[in-house]
Amino acid sequence: MIKDQFSQIILEENDIINHLMTNPEHKLTSGLTKGVDVSMVNEILDNVTEFIEYQPTDIDIKTFDHQNQTKWLMPVWYKELDIAAWVLTQCQTQEQLQRCGNELIMFQERDLFDLLRYLKYLVDTMRENNIIWGVGRGSSVASYVLFLIGIHRIDSMFYNLSIDEFLR
Repeated sequence: MIKDQFSQIILEENDIINHLMTNPEHKLTSGLTKGVDVSMVNEILDNVTEFIEYQPTDIDIKTFDHQNQTKWLMPVWYKELDIAAWVLTQCQTQEQLQRCGNELIMFQERDLFDLLRYLKYLVDTMRENNIIWGVGRGSSVASYVLFLIGIHRIDSMFYNLSIDEFLR
C-alpha cells in the first residue's frame, strides 16, 4: 500500500488479498474502529452504485478536489434525496423558511448540494450508532441549514449570526 501526493491510498491486488486472508470475517482492524460485521459491509456494498477510481497525479489539487466533490460514498436513498425540500420541511416559521431559502441558494451556487446530502447521511449514521459529535465550531455555526441537518447545535437565527460569516 502506498499513498500518492493527494494522500489517496493506492491498494494493489495483493494488498486486498492479504487483507481478506488475514481478516476472513471481513472485519476492519484499524485503531479507529471496533470492527464492522459482514451484514454492514454487505449493506454498504449493496448501496454503493459506483466505486471511486484512482485518479492520475498529473492534475493540480484544486482540479482533484473538484472532480471528487460528487463522488460521495453513501446509500442511493441519500444520493437521490431532494435536500432542499427536506431542509425546508424542517422549518416551522416563515422567518426560518426565508433564511433557509437564502442559504440554499448560496449552497446551490457553490454546487454543494451533494455535500449537504452526505452531511445528512453522516449525521443520521452517527445518531443511529450513538456517536457523539461536537456542539459546533468555527464559521459553520452561522449556517441555519447545517443546524437543521444536525451538524452543529448552535441556532444561528437565535444568536442572529449572519450566513455571510460561513459562505464567503
